[in-house]
Amino acid sequence: MLGRLILDYPTAARRIGVLLIFALVAAALYALGVSSAWIGKLFPSAIDWLKDNKQLGRALSAIAIALIIAFNWKLLQLLPRRQQIVTVWIELFVLLMLFFYSFDLSLSFIARKIGFMISQGVVTTLYISAISIAIATVIALAGAMAKLSKNGVVYGLATFYTSLFRGLPLLMQIYIIYLGLPQVGYVISAVPAGILALSLCYGAYMTEIFRAGIESISRGQTEGATALGLSPNQTMFLVILPQAMRVIVPPTGNQFIAMLKDSSLVSVVGVWEIMYLARTQGQTEFRHIEMLITASMIYWVLSMGLEFLQSRIEAHFGRFNAR
Repeated sequence: MLGRLILDYPTAARRIGVLLIFALVAAALYALGVSSAWIGKLFPSAIDWLKDNKQLGRALSAIAIALIIAFNWKLLQLLPRRQQIVTVWIELFVLLMLFFYSFDLSLSFIARKIGFMISQGVVTTLYISAISIAIATVIALAGAMAKLSKNGVVYGLATFYTSLFRGLPLLMQIYIIYLGLPQVGYVISAVPAGILALSLCYGAYMTEIFRAGIESISRGQTEGATALGLSPNQTMFLVILPQAMRVIVPPTGNQFIAMLKDSSLVSVVGVWEIMYLARTQGQTEFRHIEMLITASMIYWVLSMGLEFLQSRIEAHFGRFNAR
């Protein structure tokens, strides 16, 4: 019945759908407890009325915001796709900054501390992440080859490794390596312990990604390489892996971004990375939120850098597979 009405009266159905979406957005904003204080700032003469009619003020605020969203959506549809993307990013960034501005932040405090955060924290975070990424990639490739092996001992070692390090929380792995290894006579400092924990943990996750990527290549590729006289190692590294990278790169890039953020966990053993500095620098003047927001923005910028690098690598291997 409903489908018949939509087919018979498409224009009316579209308008009803738009009104329904508008009503749902307004209702959601009202249910979330949207404030009407911004209306009072725009129209000071309405402050007393808003105080006397709080529920009506909230409803009016919700409807007004829903109208602004609808009008903004309509304007965005008039722009080309690239300009739509840029405009949406700018609008959402401005809203995010306004949200942070509502915290009454001390910008002068952030300006005094951000230099040290970058020179010490970012450098430490980047080199820990870079070394961990490199080691995890080697571990993942070796683990994937082992899981594809017909040797039961090698396969058993690989499956036990992936099961153990995917099953334990990363924070626990850091503690076990940092506090546990000295119990058996091997004293390890905080930075190597963090790198080892990140490498083993993400190497286990990436092992499955590499294995799935390699198995996505048809058996005919291997048979063709063998017919050409290539050895198993040559077949893997010259034929299979270059094609599998198109499948491997996107989820691996996500793992790298996750590793960059999870490197903050090494702060629990005293490594002076971004998160550690955000906590300690904020304690000096009880400005914790300023440092946490600053650290968040730094992580975001670093993640965007990795996202850009990932997109370029994906494009490279996409062209390779197209050829």
